[in-house]
Amino acid sequence: MTESTITAKGQTTVPADVRQSIGGLPGTRLLWHVLADGRVFIRVKSKTAADVKGIASLPKAKRLSMDEMRP
Repeated sequence: MTESTITAKGQTTVPADVRQSIGGLPGTRLLWHVLADGRVFIRVKSKTAADVKGIASLPKAKRLSMDEMRP
């Protein structure tokens, strides 16, 4: 188990082995969830809206005339 300390400013450092495991680089966003029993669950926010923009767009198809569509 790895541990870190909270500073007087409320900051902590993610330990190197944890950063490596999650692929954490400067700017990586973490989401913190406090569970009812006091446990803390932290997950990596891996994608932003900007990251997925256009992911579902279809390639532009060639327009066909009515004659071209007929068999």
